[in-house]
Amino acid sequence: MLEVHLPDGNVKSYDIAITPMDVAADIGAGLAKATLAAQIDGQTVGFDAPLPTEGSVNLRLLTNKDKEALGVMRHSCAHIMARAVMRLFDGVQLAFGPTIEGGFYYDFDLEHKLTAEDFPAIEAEMKKIIKENEPFERIEESREGALAVVKDIDQHYKIEHIETGLSGHETLSFYRQGEFIDLCRGPHVPRPKSIGAYKLLSVAGAYWKGSSDNKQLQRVYATAFFNKDDLAAHLEKLEEAKRRDHRTLGKQLELFAINPLVGQGLILWLPKGAVVRQQLTDFVSEQLKKHEYESVFTPNIGKVDLYKTSGHYPYYKDSQFPPIHVSDDEEYLLKPMNCPHHIMIYKNRPRSYRELPVRLSEFGTVYRYEQSGELNGMTRVRGFCQDDAHIFCMEEQVEEEFRKCIEMTQYVLNSLGLTDYRVRLGFRDPDNGKYVGNSKVWDRAEQSLVSVCKNMGIDAVAEAGEAAFYGPKADFVVNDCLGREWQLGTVQLDYNLPSTERFALEYVGADNQMHRPVMIHRAPFGSLERFMGVLIEHFAGAFPLWLAPEQVRVLVVSQKFEEYARKVEAELKQAGFRVKGDYRPEKIGSKIRDAQLELIPYMFVIGGREMETESVAVRDRIDGDLGSMKVAEAIDKLKQEVAERKVRQVFTGSAGLGTAATGTKDEY
Repeated sequence: MLEVHLPDGNVKSYDIAITPMDVAADIGAGLAKATLAAQIDGQTVGFDAPLPTEGSVNLRLLTNKDKEALGVMRHSCAHIMARAVMRLFDGVQLAFGPTIEGGFYYDFDLEHKLTAEDFPAIEAEMKKIIKENEPFERIEESREGALAVVKDIDQHYKIEHIETGLSGHETLSFYRQGEFIDLCRGPHVPRPKSIGAYKLLSVAGAYWKGSSDNKQLQRVYATAFFNKDDLAAHLEKLEEAKRRDHRTLGKQLELFAINPLVGQGLILWLPKGAVVRQQLTDFVSEQLKKHEYESVFTPNIGKVDLYKTSGHYPYYKDSQFPPIHVSDDEEYLLKPMNCPHHIMIYKNRPRSYRELPVRLSEFGTVYRYEQSGELNGMTRVRGFCQDDAHIFCMEEQVEEEFRKCIEMTQYVLNSLGLTDYRVRLGFRDPDNGKYVGNSKVWDRAEQSLVSVCKNMGIDAVAEAGEAAFYGPKADFVVNDCLGREWQLGTVQLDYNLPSTERFALEYVGADNQMHRPVMIHRAPFGSLERFMGVLIEHFAGAFPLWLAPEQVRVLVVSQKFEEYARKVEAELKQAGFRVKGDYRPEKIGSKIRDAQLELIPYMFVIGGREMETESVAVRDRIDGDLGSMKVAEAIDKLKQEVAERKVRQVFTGSAGLGTAATGTKDEY
């Protein structure tokens, strides 16, 4: 006998083999018609997935009102797109076609070079397939049977994947729709009629299984929704995202550059971008001083032995630059992380419990060898500066120190208007061998994080397998003004690097015995490069006054007012503002338009009346003309806005575009 527990509290009992669709039909014909998929004990499955024959399960039937059903439908739409491509072009070899945040893609190998000009024909063929409304049929085969199927349809990538990637699977599944059949674990919707609207978005190159050693395929990105209105809203947000692309704005506003002669993924901070960076580092430095951190500086390289001791090498060998061979017995690495260096500073002399916690901070540049296909402007780079710090404390100090790190990260994000975020607790996966240390220590560390978040009223969600190899962590996943997710700040708890097996850190306790400290890693920004990229897109390049590279521009109606305008400019500089004057013989309307396009927060316009009254006409980038003010009054207004670090934005979008970037590996 099987008991099926439904979300409304009802329980249904069955003594025969059933599927979620059978349960839906048992409840009512309308629900059966609307059901697209289901969740069994929280796991999303197909409408036709077999339920257990005994025991009890929690069953949730999914309709087009559930976001989980949207992902299932998009996966079905990926199959339809692949089927359409195979109908239109000869010799198509299929690779993978998963769903992603905001849509899906499919990788193809074919002689024809796909472009956006092919999209209308593919979409038209997809429309025909959807209109045919043939069901998605699941077929299960043994390994031998599965190999026979893919060999029969001559799909080379599927053959290779079964023989290598799926070598441990004895049973494999396919989904058939009409003449189209694809190796796939599913799930899928019953029929394609549930696909209300879809759009092909772009095409890009992608290596088979992500390796540059393999052939480059053609990846077609697309999206789908249950109705046209949702698709239209999504496409509008995509256009807004293009407008905010930090790579485009960074070039237009002269914030940063990437030069191929310097190298991929290596950022050149231009003067204007460097101003923003300096303001950010000064801001964090103020907080570090308040919280009694000590600044340190460490070299950009270190001996490989240092990272072997920490465990970072060879754990993350593939994402590090190759060692630099100095001699037969000496190798160095470009610094992939700061923590081993800070550990050696802690070990530089004996430590007493009286001086703990020791808080060491550094704006330290580190280097990671990201694959070229993963690089993305400032948000995925090979060299970046972390606002890094490491705290060495007694175990009884852990929760208080961890709380302070969480609070500092919250303060930093809130001060920049990034108030929409969630805290994700990264815990270890007990079945994964990458995690080092005693399981009891891990349990204690994870419980400390849960306790801190609970006491702070933070509704944190724990995810197994997301921990650093040495300890659990709390990541801040931030939503920007378009609803896209970015993983930024992180706080990590570490009992392993101080251990005897690693660096054997010690301090003399109150009992005059040697004890082992606990280590906390924290970085509110994560990396300055990625944080800058996120800020550019979040603000669309229009930084708040306190961050803006140029805060005020003085504009003259005509050149005969230049002498007075330069005096105003000098007063602004004396007050600490970043200011420039526009004394060109151009019309004032043209000068205002130029300043507006360059996203200058404030303009001080000066004409005859302003010169006579020793005032300025203040123009706000957002609110427009604010009228005439005495120079001292205008300066005080701006000073107050800077002191408050006020954040003002025109665009306040909300609906989600999905995950924009998760960034580099923060567990280093």
